Amino acid sequence: MHKPRSASPVSRLTTVDEVEEIVGRPASAVMLKQVTELDVGCRSILAHSPLAAFGYRDAAGTARTTFVGGTPGFAHVHSPTRLSFAHTGSALVPGGVSLFFLLPGVGEILRVNGAAAARGRRVHVDIEQAYVHCAQAVLRSGLWQPPATEAAPGPVVAGDAGPLGGPGIADFLNAAPFLALSTWDTSGGSDTSPRGERSAVVRIIDGHTLALADRKGNKRADTLHNLLQDDRLSLAALVPGRDAVLHAHGRASITDDPELLQTMALRGVPPHLAVVVDVEDAVITGNDALARAALWAPGTRYDRAVMPDMMAVAGAHLASGAAAADGGPPAFLLRAVQAIPGISRLLRRAADRGYRSSLAKEGYEGLEPAPAAGRRSLLRRRRPLTATAAPQLLRAVRVAEVRHETADALTLVLEDVKTPQRPFDFKPGQYFTLVADIDGAPYRRAYSATSIPGECRLHLMVKRVDEGRFSTHVHRQVRVGDQLAVRGPSGTFHAVSPPSERTVLIAAGSGMTPMMSMIRTQLSAETSGSIALLYSSRTRQDVIFGDELDRMAAARPDRLGVTHVLSADEGRLNEEKIRSWVSALPPGDAHFFVCGPEQLMAAVQQALRRLEIPDDRLHQERFTAGQAPGGGVKQAQEMTVWDDGRPLVTTTVAPGQTLLEAGLAAGVAMEHSCTVGNCGECVVRLRSGQVTQAEPNCLNEQQKADGYILACTSCPLSKVVLDIAPEQPDS
Repeated sequence: MHKPRSASPVSRLTTVDEVEEIVGRPASAVMLKQVTELDVGCRSILAHSPLAAFGYRDAAGTARTTFVGGTPGFAHVHSPTRLSFAHTGSALVPGGVSLFFLLPGVGEILRVNGAAAARGRRVHVDIEQAYVHCAQAVLRSGLWQPPATEAAPGPVVAGDAGPLGGPGIADFLNAAPFLALSTWDTSGGSDTSPRGERSAVVRIIDGHTLALADRKGNKRADTLHNLLQDDRLSLAALVPGRDAVLHAHGRASITDDPELLQTMALRGVPPHLAVVVDVEDAVITGNDALARAALWAPGTRYDRAVMPDMMAVAGAHLASGAAAADGGPPAFLLRAVQAIPGISRLLRRAADRGYRSSLAKEGYEGLEPAPAAGRRSLLRRRRPLTATAAPQLLRAVRVAEVRHETADALTLVLEDVKTPQRPFDFKPGQYFTLVADIDGAPYRRAYSATSIPGECRLHLMVKRVDEGRFSTHVHRQVRVGDQLAVRGPSGTFHAVSPPSERTVLIAAGSGMTPMMSMIRTQLSAETSGSIALLYSSRTRQDVIFGDELDRMAAARPDRLGVTHVLSADEGRLNEEKIRSWVSALPPGDAHFFVCGPEQLMAAVQQALRRLEIPDDRLHQERFTAGQAPGGGVKQAQEMTVWDDGRPLVTTTVAPGQTLLEAGLAAGVAMEHSCTVGNCGECVVRLRSGQVTQAEPNCLNEQQKADGYILACTSCPLSKVVLDIAPEQPDS
């Protein structure tokens, strides 16, 4: 057994008898509630759960804990004894793994243990054990309540005194009320347990050591029994409202040292034991599953009325376990009780009373159990946000169809994961930010919608770019049924409302994509307006939507005229060609829309000015394609946000996290839209510090020289101070 290097407790427990003398043994009913297959109740929980804690060992044998998922039903059930889910973290070694699945607003969780192996980007788990776990950890932490804006003061690690002295580590732990803790036994069996506290879930002792209170529960004590066999563990701590996770691993011992336990007492009631961890490594990272689940974001809705009845699931497990056991309660009697009308409500009330009594004995005051489906929440609320952020939420989508337009251009047809009939609202010409996991990191790119607003399927055209990581991933890896996420709509380039009598569209290459939405929308409406399109492509084979454009023009010659220019044969569009084509159009006022390379837009602008067409009739779209932000940032940094000349909040930016993501997670109302550096909505001024910013972007050189940055694509290289309400930069 490894001995912690510092702050070693006076009293260490090393045998099962010593632990059970203090903790006790679980009641037989507790052990009977575990099943070896995923029954109907388990599958219902998995179908509704958007997030799970996952404990495993990587290829080097290091213990790891993280959070996986992002959308309800992310875990796919292949059979009663096997499930799988996407995992893009450290490669796992085949063997014992463990999970617990969370249901938003629900206290109880589903714990699943088994053996796993990685197959490509998915982890396949053979089920060995599943059971419903009590709600006390979730209740203690207030996990589902509005996030607090400030952490309670806690220990500060002075200097670089070890893993816990790294940038932002102590601050994060002092703010984290909830964590997942993973342990193993000598046979390789794994267990991941929830831990929650009213304030900080861990107590920092020094730069190498932390302690977790072990308060009274159902007496299973899986964590403690595992640590008596194998002292290696890992944990993942979270702060409600943030999409970063603190990961740590090390070795642990169990103590009943009175002096240490008293430091974790509540209203004079200490925990009966504590787990002391000698931390070998601690790091804060962004977690895409948390970001996509958006559990605490304003506007997120998880309907409690359709959540599984956890009491009914636990009751069914108990009856199943009793049927297979000798000496337990008669299974037929348990099933008869379950069949009594209204019994689930009675069991819920009894469980709530039990939780309330148990929490009061631990020293908790004013906590109430999570409500049953349809009931108003009685949980203790955290303080409201001082600045309420209203972020544009990620929307989980499923690929319903993939259409190949040309050899290097395809259309993704997307539908809402939760509600396939939910429409996508936008203005013709606007774009959406598409989000996908690529090798464990979230990547974002902006793509114009080509469909008609208000339809339940969104069409996004993706052209493959040489050495473009995102577009290459879409073309090679994305298939029908895959889940992605979108944010939006964004952009000021869109059709005018109401449409003008004459609309002129000029595009080159993939600049045709926003135009397609304008054409489809206007032709579908009962209006008299006409559209003239000048479209440049390299060859006939490169014409995106070519066949559809020809069909529409042939069917509605009075409404749509299409002129193709093939640059391989005729050369690129220049000012003279554009001016000649525009001069040949019927007279009358028109709105001009142009999208393509910079040279094309400059040529169109010059041609229209020579024709004395007012600038306010010209609408242009520019797209940037910078690298993913934060790729080289490996260390957490402190960020202070100013507003109106005064400090508003100080928070930690996790490695790979953008300034915008960290600010929104801290509850700051930061303006934003596209999140990929195209729209300029998130512009802030850097008061001090250094950042790395994705290039190219929509800022000009003067704006950059004046200290303006885009929060959505900037990551800190040092401690930074931002002003979110600067004087607006000159464009």
